[in-house]
Amino acid sequence: MRLPILATAILLLTSTAYAQRSGPEVTSWLINPGGQSGHNGIPSNVQRVQYSSANVYVSCTCIPGYDIGPWVGNPNEAANQDFTFKITRTPQRNTGTPVATPLGHIGVWSNGVSVFNAKDARSYNNAGVWNQNAIVVEGPSFDTCLGHPAPNGEYHHHLNPRCLYDDRDSSRHSPIIGYAFDGFPIYGAYGFANADGTGGITRMRSTYRLRSITDRTTLAGGQTLPVAQQGPAISARYPLGYYIEDYEVVPGSGDLDEHNGRVCITPEYPDGTYAYFVTLDEDGSAAYPYTLGPTYYGTVPPGNTGPQSGHNTPTEAVVTYAPASIAAAPTLELGLAPNPATDRALVSGITGAWSYAVRDLLGRTVASGDDLRGDALLDLSSLASGVYLLSVESASLARATKRLVVRR
Repeated sequence: MRLPILATAILLLTSTAYAQRSGPEVTSWLINPGGQSGHNGIPSNVQRVQYSSANVYVSCTCIPGYDIGPWVGNPNEAANQDFTFKITRTPQRNTGTPVATPLGHIGVWSNGVSVFNAKDARSYNNAGVWNQNAIVVEGPSFDTCLGHPAPNGEYHHHLNPRCLYDDRDSSRHSPIIGYAFDGFPIYGAYGFANADGTGGITRMRSTYRLRSITDRTTLAGGQTLPVAQQGPAISARYPLGYYIEDYEVVPGSGDLDEHNGRVCITPEYPDGTYAYFVTLDEDGSAAYPYTLGPTYYGTVPPGNTGPQSGHNTPTEAVVTYAPASIAAAPTLELGLAPNPATDRALVSGITGAWSYAVRDLLGRTVASGDDLRGDALLDLSSLASGVYLLSVESASLARATKRLVVRR
């Protein structure tokens, strides 16, 4: 580890320190501001965030606010999962045997959609040794936002959720886009070049590389497998990368560790934290292990993983988080079209004077205007492709917030 002093300090964070502030683990969620619905009319994004000094409880439907589907060749349909995930506020490094990220949800994106690992639940000859890479095998069924539903209707992403944030913005540190179930944050693809917060912004590089093999008779550690556990030879049908065991860790080849994260300073954690990063290659394609690595960095409390999990009920005193942007106020029936937009979008349904602000997912205002009247076209030509929040307030103090997607 490049920052042993910083890492030690982080591991000594106490529950008292967390209790004294709401913190990004409370405030980073995209909470539905008032009954908005997504796919099939299901309430979208996070429905409620509750917290104590020890835990955050994130209630969600697993349906995002952006459009999803269709899923070519996938017969499943996205459905309301009625999840409440429990995120510890005092995450700890696991100093024992690393805990594998299991099948099913292994974390939750900031909009309440599930994070899945790189596997697709099938292996060569059902031997459980050569596990299929979901991005390769299931990729054709992903929608334009790179997600799809599981047999139980659980919509999820195995890789970079590109409709959730601007994954091409290399000019600034990516936002927190979720939390793993060990309590550590998941960031987008870009971070500070140096773990101490210096050196500008760079794409976070995975430390995993494809192995130099022509057959599948050994594992990455050099173990020779018995014939019954060997995989198929490298071929057009089973190309290198078809199985996750085709990859190996090459220390020093990237910015991240074997869990796909590092101890570092981030905008939300100026004193440092362990953080996972979504990984992309130089042309913007997903790079293994995509989100979290095959194992967690931290310890994983019970309740979120395994069959029928994700339905936690607080057994401690909790406070409901109420961000200022969701303060009670008259609401507008706001029209916004087209959405996704390119250079312009028409805002309609407002009488009298009004003002607006467009904010990115870090809460920074990237466009604004005031003293507009009636229907008006917003100039979006200066905005990069990505997801934004459009906030409108009229002279009568009626307000509305809409998710705005810009695509070039």
